[in-house]
Amino acid sequence: MERLGTGIGWRPEIADAVEAMPGIDWVEVVAENVCPAHLPDSLLRLRGRGVTVVPHGVSLGLGGADRPDEGRLTALAERARALGSPLVTEHIAFVRAGGALTASPRLEAGHLLPVPRTRDALDVLCENVRIAQEALPVPLAVENIAALLAWPDEELTEGQFLYELADRTGVMLLIDVANLHTNHVNRGEDPARALAELPLEALAYVHVAGGFERDGVWHDSHAHPVPRPVLDILTDLASRVAPPGVLLERDENFPEPAELERELAAIGTAVGSGRTAPVHAATDSDPAPAPVPDAAPDDARGPERRAAGSESARQRLALAQTSLLSALVAGTPAPEGFDRVRIGVQARSLAAKRADVVAKVAPELPLLLGEGYRTAFLAYAQTHPMTGGYRQDALEFAESLLLAGRPHDAVVRRELREWWLDRSGPAPRSHRPAARMARAAQRVLLRR
Repeated sequence: MERLGTGIGWRPEIADAVEAMPGIDWVEVVAENVCPAHLPDSLLRLRGRGVTVVPHGVSLGLGGADRPDEGRLTALAERARALGSPLVTEHIAFVRAGGALTASPRLEAGHLLPVPRTRDALDVLCENVRIAQEALPVPLAVENIAALLAWPDEELTEGQFLYELADRTGVMLLIDVANLHTNHVNRGEDPARALAELPLEALAYVHVAGGFERDGVWHDSHAHPVPRPVLDILTDLASRVAPPGVLLERDENFPEPAELERELAAIGTAVGSGRTAPVHAATDSDPAPAPVPDAAPDDARGPERRAAGSESARQRLALAQTSLLSALVAGTPAPEGFDRVRIGVQARSLAAKRADVVAKVAPELPLLLGEGYRTAFLAYAQTHPMTGGYRQDALEFAESLLLAGRPHDAVVRRELREWWLDRSGPAPRSHRPAARMARAAQRVLLRR
């Protein structure tokens, strides 16, 4: 893996600050937030200066039961080519469930959810990663995620799971040390054990981010300063291997550029401390890596039996993930073995993130609804699981308000109706030949 150096997550809100920061070797951009044909001028200027740009996907769902969507893979490949990137990255997570494998409605999480560390999930993930690798023009690296809850009856530790994934597919790893800290607080997992079990030779780069603790639960917010325990994990990692790149993530609550530069300096100090420490070798004080349970041998099975086993694993995983996601977004009972309190925490977190993202993709809604936006959206989310993207979610939320005769202020309701009418068709009304007829039909539907 080529050396990346010091990086920061590029976001439109801090684009000018990132361009002006000294010592930035590379940036990472959320893949779904850029259009290959119309790249932001800031990214083009950075590329022109020789700054590497890496697209970071969030919606592929490699850990889901379905095979990766061809359209999403094509989109990720287009961004890698447009940005001249040396690699692309995604997450070891599932983001949707239901559908054909379970004969149930499709549900969207709107966020990254943990994959069970089981043989079934590992087999499915390995196949999905291979499919993605074949479709992408550059190498793929996958990231460990933060989790608020744990699956029951897991068969592998996080380190074992990642080791086997890298060993079986050759995929590179993006290790998020903030997520290791999150899983330490929320799931009692030892970051040192995870690092001891990881195949660090597969390391592509490292993420560092902040969060906050509330009621004994750590939330990986990407909106707070990087805490000391995360920097300590980074130092431990750097004592074991020289990270090819280290990147600071910040998605919300952006501080002044000087504060971001101080965080980058602290990250550099943490890496430097690890590099100057004695070469890390296993000692009696280190947690002993747990032995990896033997996988069921499949090299003796014929292609038909392997294919049948793969489909069975997909269906079992689909049923488990659909049951969990339904509890999180549709209010069905928590699946057996899960911590019901944590299910509630995760459900509220998903609804809050959903409200935040809808407010970003449709900023007119919080402007129109004012302080009542968030309360109204969270009430809507309790009975309306997300089944498509966030823009569709915004339209369906507005439609639900209008059908209920809300907002009560007639002027605001009229403005909301106009907003909804202008966006609910395939093109803005001014571009539609049959706009007048469509508006008339929609107004009949929504009239109060």
